[in-house]
Amino acid sequence: MNVQIDSGRCQGHGRCYTLAPGLFAEDDEGYGQVAGDGAVPPGEERAARLAASNCPERAIDLDTDLDEEA
Repeated sequence: MNVQIDSGRCQGHGRCYTLAPGLFAEDDEGYGQVAGDGAVPPGEERAARLAASNCPERAIDLDTDLDEEA
């Protein structure tokens, strides 16, 4: 799973980095940004979904359709 934030929709409420601080951070102006490369580590999927479902602007996109190579 990967997460992305649509900066055009983000209004800086901060719910993403409050609910999932390992996945999101705030920029200098208080807007959410993805921490790292956006890959959700194992065990953090619930936090990613929680942050996405609590974003008032629906600015968080979850990509759950990744091809995993074995």
